[in-house]
Formats: sequence, structure tokens, C-alpha cells
Amino acid sequence: MAEHNNNQGSCLCGKVTYKTTKPLRPVVACHCSQCRKQSGHYFAATAVDNDGLIIEGEGNLTWFDASDNAKRGFCSTCGSILFWKNHDEDFTSILAGSLDDETGVQLEKHIFVEDKGDYYKLDDNLPKHIQGSKSPLI
Repeated sequence: MAEHNNNQGSCLCGKVTYKTTKPLRPVVACHCSQCRKQSGHYFAATAVDNDGLIIEGEGNLTWFDASDNAKRGFCSTCGSILFWKNHDEDFTSILAGSLDDETGVQLEKHIFVEDKGDYYKLDDNLPKHIQGSKSPLI
């Protein structure tokens, strides 16, 4: 977890803002087809415990049930993707690009690399999981 407990971020238009009051998890890059379809590339997300996330402008936040397991939160005005939430977990993933200022977090690993687009390479030295974080590495 990062040392910076107090981070803030927002959507592009500023109608949804948030603050974190607990440490952020390192960033995970998800290359699954859902993340690629929603973002146009891949997700790079950190996470915070649910009780460490304060969201303002929730009336402008739309949650889309992307699967039986998770939902995705985005601004209903500008379309900015902000959150990913597993229904059974006590944390919320936050799109790293929506954070303001320095965060103290770093990219830690890649997941669902089996689904990545063919138009880019993963040529860093970070762990690359075939599917989720608990799946085998490539």
C-alpha cells in the first residue's frame, strides 16, 4: 500500500469527485476484454478499502453491472470511467488516471494478458498473469 492516504480525483467534467482516506493498493493493469471495451485500451487501477473512499456528486455516477461479479462506475455526464467494484469485496478499484497529483503508487502487475489487444506489447519486467491475479504467470 502507498504511504499517501489522502488522495483525490475526479471525472473529466468534475461532476463526480472523490477522496481517499486510506492507503492505495499498487496499480494493476487489466487487459481483459471488458476493460478494453469500456476504456478503449486497458484499465490501470489502484484500489482503496470501501470505508476509505468518499464520493461526492453520486447523482452523476452511474453503475453498470458488467457481470454477475462486478460493476463499473462512470460519470453519466462526461462518461469518464472512475471505479470498478466486485460485489463480494470490501474495496473499490479506482482508475489511476482519474487521480490528481502525486499518489505514491506504482504499476505492480498485469492481469488477463491472454486477452490483451494485438496492437501493443507488454515489454516491461512486471509479473504477467494469464487471467486474474491468482492465475499462472506467463
